[in-house]
Formats: sequence, C-alpha cells, structure tokens
Amino acid sequence: MSNWSTLLQSDDYLGVKKYLKEGADVNEKSEHGESVVSQALRLRCSDELLELLVASGADLFDADDEGVSVFDVAITYNNPMMVQKMIDEGIDVNETRRTSGFTPLMAAVCYNRKAIVEMLMSNGANTAIKDKLGLTGADYARKTHRKQMLGLLGEEEGA
Repeated sequence: MSNWSTLLQSDDYLGVKKYLKEGADVNEKSEHGESVVSQALRLRCSDELLELLVASGADLFDADDEGVSVFDVAITYNNPMMVQKMIDEGIDVNETRRTSGFTPLMAAVCYNRKAIVEMLMSNGANTAIKDKLGLTGADYARKTHRKQMLGLLGEEEGA
C-alpha cells in the first residue's frame, strides 16, 4: 500500500495511471482495511484521479474493518460528485455497515454537508432510522446545533 500512499498523497494522476498499467491492484487495502479509493477521498485527490480509480475497477461498495464505507468517506470528505456517482451505481443511501448504526444521512448532518443531505433526501434517505443509541439524523442535528439541517430534514428545532 505504500506505493499507493505515495502516489495518492501527491495526487499523481500520471503516476497512478502508470502504476495501474503495471498491474497494481486498485482494490488493495491498507493494514486497517482502508481501500485505495477511500484513501484517495480522504486525501482529497482530484476528481480526475478518482474517476481513473473508478474506471479501473475500484470497488465503490467496499468498507473498512470498522464498517466505514467508501460512501461514508465521500460524505465525510465532502465529495458530492462521488456521492452522486455511488447513488447512480445503486448504493442504498440508508445502508450502514457500522456496528453503531450511524447512517450516511447522520454523517452528512453531523458534518454539515447541506448539498449531500439534499442529495440523500432526494434519493430516498429515511429520516426515521435510528442508530444503536436510538438517535435519528434530526437528533444529531440538534446535538451538533445544526439548525439548517433540521430544516432540511423537515424538523423543528425544539421538537
């Protein structure tokens, strides 16, 4: 994974293209189970490099050892292009692999990702889903003082 890390840290599109041509595994994982595409998202690589990884077969439905999916990483690191691409590829906007039950909508609310919350909502995000603590996306909006998020979720501040 160190070759991948070096290339991704420098957002080296041509280097990644060459590495792939040499037979690199686009779905290689780090010691913690993080995929190449998740690492690229976390390092805020260019959309062009991300598209190259996807075109080369990067698994957009992958998750790390903690259940954090590529979708979760795209939301956390505010990449609406990749979020939409994964929705277009058929990702379930309500699915979570996290043992806590923390959903993509909850993450988007906590990180104050307005455009992504709107995208999730328009693609069927269920605002009534509760995590293992019994909290909904609106509960997280209240806890993190995200009044604008409450409005997007169709909730009132005091409710």
